[in-house]
Amino acid sequence: MSLTLYSYWRSSSTWRVRIGLNLKGLAYDLVPVNLLAQEQFGEAHQARNPMSQVPVLEVTEGGHTVRLAQSMAILEWLDERHPDPPLLPADLDGRARVRMLAEHVNSGIQPLQNASVLRMLRERYPGFDKEWVRYWIANGLHALDRAVSEGGAGRFCHGDAPGLADCYLVPQLYAARRFGVDLAPFPTLRRIEEAANALAPFQAAHPDRQPDAPPPGERPR
Repeated sequence: MSLTLYSYWRSSSTWRVRIGLNLKGLAYDLVPVNLLAQEQFGEAHQARNPMSQVPVLEVTEGGHTVRLAQSMAILEWLDERHPDPPLLPADLDGRARVRMLAEHVNSGIQPLQNASVLRMLRERYPGFDKEWVRYWIANGLHALDRAVSEGGAGRFCHGDAPGLADCYLVPQLYAARRFGVDLAPFPTLRRIEEAANALAPFQAAHPDRQPDAPPPGERPR
């Protein structure tokens, strides 16, 4: 089986998948898609994903190729195809809780900070995009911190091993800092992030370590 990940270095959705692949110990080829250059709208990438987004995971096995889009679908596929180590707990309630925490970011926070949303806001209401993104990220993190803290967090979001929810948390906190959100009110989330970032799979997935990351002085805001 061969795996090819179509990626953009700072895409939080792709970052989640890189973490998942690394936690599973799976080798993969990485193909950059330059979102700033709008390569995602080219015919080649639209053939991979009609939504013109990353990530896309291309799986080739036995002469058969499948293309998977959307980080949640990809990570759940990885967990079913390669169950050890697991991204989801064995018990029903635990799996639901972890999915809930991941979707809190995936559906409740990240879409409101998406580059296409912020670009339209800048065009329609110059300057309002900054107020918008900081408000919605902070609002979402307040709720997420409470959900994680009150629901049985261990060293990580659920228990003492990294899993699906942590794949979503770490990129989201990076984005929060990028947009200038104060993370002091979220001690549980920051503690979990610190534990995750001490692990090699999370370190290797970091945007700064991706082959398409621009030099530090040339990175867009």
